[in-house]
Amino acid sequence: MTLAPPQGSADWPSFILANTRLLTPPLVPEVLLHLAEESLPIWRKTEEELGELNVPPPYWAFAWAGGQALARHLLDVPSIAAGRRVLDLGTGSGLTAIAAAKAGAASVLANDIDAVALEAVALNSGANGCAEAVTTTAENLLAASPNGAYDLILVGDLFYEKPLADRVLIFIEAAVRAGAVVLIGDPQRSYFPRGRFEQVAEHSVPVTRELEDAEIKRTAVWRLG
Repeated sequence: MTLAPPQGSADWPSFILANTRLLTPPLVPEVLLHLAEESLPIWRKTEEELGELNVPPPYWAFAWAGGQALARHLLDVPSIAAGRRVLDLGTGSGLTAIAAAKAGAASVLANDIDAVALEAVALNSGANGCAEAVTTTAENLLAASPNGAYDLILVGDLFYEKPLADRVLIFIEAAVRAGAVVLIGDPQRSYFPRGRFEQVAEHSVPVTRELEDAEIKRTAVWRLG
């Protein structure tokens, strides 16, 4: 695998294409994603050699357990997203945004404060024929009110650190008060707010021990609102 950093103006699409392969996540074979075949090389490369460019860890290069479970649920029950205005919060690779588009969402906004992730989303959306259906934004949406702008909000694997988990919970509870439905895909990570959500599905998700604590993560889809 080529791990040469981008030159000059940071050609992130070329970097993504050079350091990933177009693969299908184990639980969601309907979706193609540019994913890292080996976890540690790209992670270390991004942190150590691209850190000076203020690049976050490459969460976008992996199909995390919560996102896979949530995408599987959307494809299994497409009526959840069909015709709705969908926000995929902390989109990463864009897996759940793409699943929502495939399920017939009226619009899909994929949000991530990592600009490199949004480049990956654009590539992945194109690979799945969803380029026109999925738009992206790097705006920090957690700093504002949802204001009834979305019918369905998707949250995959965002409860891994406390400050982020707290902000996400405030945002999604405000969204529910404004009339949205929130679906969360999460294997109950460290700061998952137990007892706050209704479980609607559960999946055994194949993952890698390089990133997780098991080869199979029992992962649920939860509903708020």
